Amino acid sequence: MVNPTGEQFELIRGNARAVVTEIGAGLRAFEIGGVPYLETFAAEDEPPKGAGQVLVPWPNRTKAARWTFDGEPQELEVTEAKRGNAIHGLTRHKEWELLEHAECSITLACDIADEPGWPVPLRTGIVYELAPRELTVTHEVSNEGDRAIGFGVGTHPYFRIGDVPTDELTLTLPATRVRPYAEEEQLPYAEERDVEGTEYDLRSGRVVGELDLDTAFGGLTADEEGRHHVLLTHGTTTLDVWTEADFRWVQVFTPTDLTGRGRAIAIEPMTCPADALNSGTDLIILEPGEKWQGSWGIQVRDNQVQRGEAPRWGRWPGDGRG
Repeated sequence: MVNPTGEQFELIRGNARAVVTEIGAGLRAFEIGGVPYLETFAAEDEPPKGAGQVLVPWPNRTKAARWTFDGEPQELEVTEAKRGNAIHGLTRHKEWELLEHAECSITLACDIADEPGWPVPLRTGIVYELAPRELTVTHEVSNEGDRAIGFGVGTHPYFRIGDVPTDELTLTLPATRVRPYAEEEQLPYAEERDVEGTEYDLRSGRVVGELDLDTAFGGLTADEEGRHHVLLTHGTTTLDVWTEADFRWVQVFTPTDLTGRGRAIAIEPMTCPADALNSGTDLIILEPGEKWQGSWGIQVRDNQVQRGEAPRWGRWPGDGRG
């Protein structure tokens, strides 16, 4: 039987470990000291509900799998049959080229060319770098064609804190805008609105068990370094999903039926929201020959070691990075 995720690439740094897949360049595991901080799945299985997948050159859905480029109608492959949409880009099921694999880092790349409904060739790359309590993911996209084009990047990890039930985690999300789910629409996202005074205001934190979300959040508040921080906490442990400035959106999905886990929470960094190929919202425009790069990451902190003074975001005492 062919492994649906291809070869498995392991990264090790101290007691931290991650696993990256050849097919789709997805993130299959992330753990520290044997404690899992990412929902995983067996190497011989398909990623359940898109777990850990990389979403290029658009995240989420393109309505009716149709959009227009330079006045030319484009028809993508329908990959969400239930609603007739094209979902999560073109690279999830491709074999990515291994460029470099060290003990604690890996670089892979993939070409997007001659695809139905995608008129300009792109080359996309990804680097996973493991630190003692952090994983950094850097995406790169270059325009290999002769016309400018807009694109988006996203990723689809489900997070956990060890064996703590998902419903007992607290989610803190620094978003001021939201696009709620709207079941009656073919593209299931309503118009953008302010979170103030709504159930979608998660800036002060909410217990996950109170939430039922498949929802896009924008208007993210940044720290002094221009990063956004989505937090999952339980007891003294904080899991920080940080994103650089170009990741202007976060999709939060709380299914009750993730294989092997049941209730789960996906926190999906995205550079643009659903249907951006049609709306143009926050698409990144690349001229011929231009290259874009952007990063996000996962950091795990034990608040007991902070001695009353929180470290700077994105740093961990003693990791040698300042």
